[in-house]
Amino acid sequence: METENSNLTNSQIREWWSERRLLYNFGLVVSGISAFILYVILGVTLIMPHDPEFELTLLPIILQGIGYIIMMLFANLFYNLGLIADLDTNKENLMIVRRRIFNIIFWLPVSSPFLVPLMIVISYFLNFY
Repeated sequence: METENSNLTNSQIREWWSERRLLYNFGLVVSGISAFILYVILGVTLIMPHDPEFELTLLPIILQGIGYIIMMLFANLFYNLGLIADLDTNKENLMIVRRRIFNIIFWLPVSSPFLVPLMIVISYFLNFY
């Protein structure tokens, strides 16, 4: 049963977290690309008709990509907090607690790139609607 003690050793817990890092990074890449596409669509349809200074050129796109790669490096440091939280707080070694920690550590940085398109929508309603 999921709520029962998983009887994993510290080494096995580290391995459990390590096995999910690829999924974590895949989620970061997919969310970053998806959020950027949404940013472009919303920017072009909502902001560009009202603000001629809004533009999409190659240099800012490249700089945003580099910035996102740097953010992914920090997100991977953040991922380590999941292992630390698991080892320090999951004293009963419950798999359900481990999965909940993983879900928090996964969804927080994976959803954060969507704050930029959200700011486009908020900007539109505050400035042009």
